[in-house]
Amino acid sequence: MVSLSAANLATLNPDVAVPGYDRQQVRVGIVHIGVGGFHRAHEAMYLDRLMNDGAALDWGICGVGVLPGDRRMAEALAAQDHLYTLVVKHPDGALEPRVIGSLVEYLLAPDDPEAVIERMTDPAVRIVSLTVTEGGYNIHAVTGQFDQDDPGIRRDLEPGAVPSTAFGLVTEALARRRSRGLAPFTVLSCDNIQGNGDVARKAFAAFAALREPAFGEWVEREVPFPNSMVDRITPGTTDDDRAELARRFGVEDRWPVVCEPFTQWVAEDRFTSRPPLQDAGVQLVSDVEPYELMKLRLLNAGHQALCYFGYLSGYRLVHEAAQDPLFADFLLAYMESEATPTLKPVPGIDLPAYQAKLIERFSNGQVRDTIARLCAESSDRIPKWVLPVIRHNLDTGGPVTLAAAVVASWARYAEGVDEDGNPIQVVDRLSGAVTAAAREQRRDPLAFLRNRELFGDLVEQQRFTTAYLAALDSLHERGARKTLEELMADRH
Repeated sequence: MVSLSAANLATLNPDVAVPGYDRQQVRVGIVHIGVGGFHRAHEAMYLDRLMNDGAALDWGICGVGVLPGDRRMAEALAAQDHLYTLVVKHPDGALEPRVIGSLVEYLLAPDDPEAVIERMTDPAVRIVSLTVTEGGYNIHAVTGQFDQDDPGIRRDLEPGAVPSTAFGLVTEALARRRSRGLAPFTVLSCDNIQGNGDVARKAFAAFAALREPAFGEWVEREVPFPNSMVDRITPGTTDDDRAELARRFGVEDRWPVVCEPFTQWVAEDRFTSRPPLQDAGVQLVSDVEPYELMKLRLLNAGHQALCYFGYLSGYRLVHEAAQDPLFADFLLAYMESEATPTLKPVPGIDLPAYQAKLIERFSNGQVRDTIARLCAESSDRIPKWVLPVIRHNLDTGGPVTLAAAVVASWARYAEGVDEDGNPIQVVDRLSGAVTAAAREQRRDPLAFLRNRELFGDLVEQQRFTTAYLAALDSLHERGARKTLEELMADRH
C-alpha cells in the first residue's frame, strides 16, 4: 500500500496515471472557492490535462474553503501535498485512475481570511472560479433579487468587519486590486444555474454596491462574469471507493473522487485572461444559453424527474431506477414532450441522441450515484430546473402533465415518510418549511404550492394545478409506481 504524496508518485502502481509535469514549476493563476468532488473531477481535471501537455503551468489552482465543514477537505489535501486520485468508472466495470496535480494550494478562510484576500489580490491570479451550489448566490428564486438581509451578508457589511462569506472575500480582493491599479480577475461560476455568470454578476455587484454604490457600478462594468455550462456526474466519495482504490491499485488516498466517463464544459469566451482551455476540450462559444438550457432542463431536471418517484418506489441508487423500463420511459417522455420543445437550437448537438445518452449515463451501475443526493436541496433545484419548463409550456400552450407530476412527487417526498411509513431525511435548507407545508396537503391539497417564495403564482394556474392534484392524489392513493404506470398508460 502506498500513501498518496508527491514523494511517492514514482512508486505508484503503473496503472495509475500521474502528473507528467514538474509541480514545482506550477504557479497559482486560479483561485477556486468551494472545492468539492465536482470541481476536482471537472475544472481541476481540465487544467491537469493542459499541464500534462506542457501548457498552463502558470494556471495552477489555489482552493479556498469558506465554511467550517471545509476543514476536512483542507486536512485531507494537505496530508497528500494537495494531490488526489480521480477514478473514472466505466459502465463495463473498468476503472481509470489518474492522480491530479493542478491543485497546488488550499486556504481556509475561517482560519486566515487575510491570506485568502491577498491571494486573490495577487496579479498572478486572473480567474476566481466558484462551485458554491445552486443556492450559494443568495438570489431570491422568485424575485431574482439579492437577499441583503441574510445574516452572513449583514455581518460582512458592518464597518470594519472581517469578511467571512464568498461575497465579502471576493469583493474585498476586487476593491484592493482596484485601489492598486490592477486589472480585475474574471469571476467564473461553475454552478448549475441558468445564466450562472449573469447571476454571479448580479450577486457580487449587489454586494459591492451595498459597500459603496460606485464600487458596485465598477464591478458591474469592469469585472468579466462569463456564463458557462458544466457537466459530469460526480457522486459523493464513499469508504467503499477508498477501499476499492486501495485494493485494486494499492493507493491510499484520503479523499479520492469518482466520476463517470462523460464530461462537458461550454464557456463564453469572455475573460480578462485565460489558459488555452480549448486545447483541453472546452467549448468556447459566444452564447452558452442553448447549451445550458439543454443541460439544466434535460439532465438536471431529468434527475429530479427520476429521484422522488425512485425513492418512493424503493430505489436508493440512480442506476437501479434508470434501468427500470418504466422509469426510463417516463424520463424520456418528459424530455421529448415537455422539456425539449422549450429549448433553442443547440449548435452541434443531436438532441434525440443526447437524450438517449442521458439514459445511458444515468444507468451506469459502476458510478453508484445515490437517489438521496439527487433529492437533496430541492428548494434550490426545482425552481431553477423544472419550473421554467412548466412556465414556458403554460405560456405557449404546451403540455405540463409530466412536469406537474415531478413537482407532486417532490411534495409527496417532502412529507418525510415513505410508502411503508419509514422516515425520510429531507435534506434542504428550507426543510422545515417545505416539510410543514407537505404535511398539510392531505387536508389542503394545494398547501405545498402556496409557498410563493418557491412557486410564484403557479398555485393560481388551473391547467397546472389540475395535473398536479391528479398526480398528488394518485401518489397518496396508489403510490409512486402505480402513478407512473398510469401516466405512461395515458400516453399510449
